Amino acid sequence: MHISKLTLVNYRNFANATLRFNKGVNTIIGENGAGKSNVLRAIRLMLDDSMVRASYRLDESDFYRGLSSWRGHWIIISVEFDEVSADEAMQALFVHGTGVGGEGGVVDRATYNLIFRPNKQIRMNLAALHDFDMAGMNAILDRITIDDYETLFTGKSTADFSDAAVYRRIVGDFENAMFGRDVEYPELGARIPGTLSVAKEVSFTFIQALRDVVSEFHNNRTNPLLTLLKSKSGQIDPLQFQPIVDQARQLNAAIEGLKDVQTVRSDIVQTIHGAVGQTYSPALLAIKSDLPDEADLLFQSLKLFVGEFDTSHEGSIHELSLGGANLIFLTLKLLEFKYQHERQPLANFLLIEEPEAHLHTHVQKTLFDRIGYAGAQIIYSTHSAHISEVSNVKNVNILGRTGNVCEAFQPSAGLGPDQVGNVQRYLDAVRSNLLFAKSVLLVEGDAEEILIPQMVKQVLGVSLDELGISLINIGSTGFSNVSVLFHGDRIRRRCSVITDLDAAFMDTNSTPEDDADTLAFKGKLIRAQASGAGRKLTLDAEVAGNPWVRPFYAAHTFEVDFVAAGNVDKVVACVNAVYSQAATQTLAMAELRSVDPAQYGRRVLTMANYEGKGWFAIRLGKLVDPRTVIPSYIRQAIVFAHGSFSRQLTFNILKHRLRVNYPDAPIPPAVNTFWERLQQYHEGKIDLQTIRTEAAIALPNDQILAFLGDLQ
Repeated sequence: MHISKLTLVNYRNFANATLRFNKGVNTIIGENGAGKSNVLRAIRLMLDDSMVRASYRLDESDFYRGLSSWRGHWIIISVEFDEVSADEAMQALFVHGTGVGGEGGVVDRATYNLIFRPNKQIRMNLAALHDFDMAGMNAILDRITIDDYETLFTGKSTADFSDAAVYRRIVGDFENAMFGRDVEYPELGARIPGTLSVAKEVSFTFIQALRDVVSEFHNNRTNPLLTLLKSKSGQIDPLQFQPIVDQARQLNAAIEGLKDVQTVRSDIVQTIHGAVGQTYSPALLAIKSDLPDEADLLFQSLKLFVGEFDTSHEGSIHELSLGGANLIFLTLKLLEFKYQHERQPLANFLLIEEPEAHLHTHVQKTLFDRIGYAGAQIIYSTHSAHISEVSNVKNVNILGRTGNVCEAFQPSAGLGPDQVGNVQRYLDAVRSNLLFAKSVLLVEGDAEEILIPQMVKQVLGVSLDELGISLINIGSTGFSNVSVLFHGDRIRRRCSVITDLDAAFMDTNSTPEDDADTLAFKGKLIRAQASGAGRKLTLDAEVAGNPWVRPFYAAHTFEVDFVAAGNVDKVVACVNAVYSQAATQTLAMAELRSVDPAQYGRRVLTMANYEGKGWFAIRLGKLVDPRTVIPSYIRQAIVFAHGSFSRQLTFNILKHRLRVNYPDAPIPPAVNTFWERLQQYHEGKIDLQTIRTEAAIALPNDQILAFLGDLQ
């Protein structure tokens, strides 16, 4: 049996989210604040028998934070189990409680729900309202307190809690004050009696985020070594343990009989008699050794010692490195789960929260590449690209946050086996960061990967990371293998594909004056142009109707369009570093400064190929500054990928361009006026169109005007 689906409605930072899981090892990834810990807590509320009963009593802080008011709304946590075993004990648990019957009355799928809702009287009051009676609804809601809520567990539900229409029908439409006339809905499932607890019948281990494991070892309640030892203490043969009990009692007696101990006892008695007299002194005073003679108490005195780097030195836990201590803690918790697993309960679940803290990248990858126990389902959360690399993309849930809204994505949903295989091969430690990104730029080569981030930082004053954009170098033109991830059914994040049309920038017809090198170059241009045109047809067809992916094309190639955009001086400055002969340097500079694409285009490509495109880009990168012009297709790709630019972000970019254009005093009066207007824009007193118009006066001919023109 395994969890196949988890639905969260109005729970913490989730308005309505569905996560899907498979057998074996599953991964939940996402940025900070995306809700990973909340997902694990929701699962624990359903399956972790160690959670105190008070935890099931939710409060105001557990409601979705995007609700205008929590009053009247419901929190629903729904778990669906699949492949329920035909074992008699398993069937007995589910057939009367949570199961959805299969053939022959055998349960093969089960639902288990936690519902936190207003009590029956309040639901009856809302049901009695006439439609659209906003005043009546608000009068009822305003009187509700959290004490008016009840928690119930149900099974055998058929309601699709992820469907907003179902929620409005059962709970109510609060925007229009419309409520159903029923207060109990059979599709919510049957209430599960306290005698049928799923949590009591399964093995469940939770390993919390590894932040301060040394203190965990010092706490008897959380010490994983003590937990392991206690689990074994009950299995000790009393006859085998009796000699240890006898030795402990003899040792206690020996300590008590020491002459110095008896002397101290006598001195205490004499001192207290001398202080208050015998009438008010204790009748008996003894000093006894309290060495325990019970197995579980004796085990509490055992400590773990580790030689982290040297077998000749055994150090205690607090002497280990943070990574070493975390690795030991994680190992003991995994062993604890293994012990539970061996007892063969009805099902086995292991939850691990962000295990990567202080662990070397090789340890992360190796540990979670090998983790797994037959018959157990493992779910771990992470924001480590290295752990994501060894995760099966079919078993990944991505949590994304847009403002206050958190969503859950399944990146392989709807993909065929070949497509999933292609995606899996691309998700190495570098490219897997696209799973964490708010938006993505896919590029085809090293030059774009090196120069685009530098141009953005210098020109806009903010980095791609600050914009929440991940740049992924595909290393080819096979964008489809990765862009397929970004779709309404999968990752609902914007993806810009930046590639070259490779259109010829010179007449490719052969002439009698052409030498062998020129003929070969023209032939290469012809082939590249045909390939680029075909690539455009394919990409345009693939993204048609998909609002999450859009291709952007360089008219020729990145290097040629970089020069054409107005960056010839940057390339000219590299000539002497590329060529050593004066004659070649002079010719190259003249060709680059030519307005003829046939000359500057061929020269810049010759330089890039001669140096190697990556190394040539590194040279250019040293020269990128705020005056470098971002080619229009790259600028538009960035704007699309990022989506809506906030007022604060636009303000920061324009302030940066003011500093670039006017680094020194005195500043012209028109610019001072624009600065005042820019602050008004920042405060929300004027709109984007107004500041766009005024920027054209204060920053004439600056490339930021084209950027502002791209903003919606």
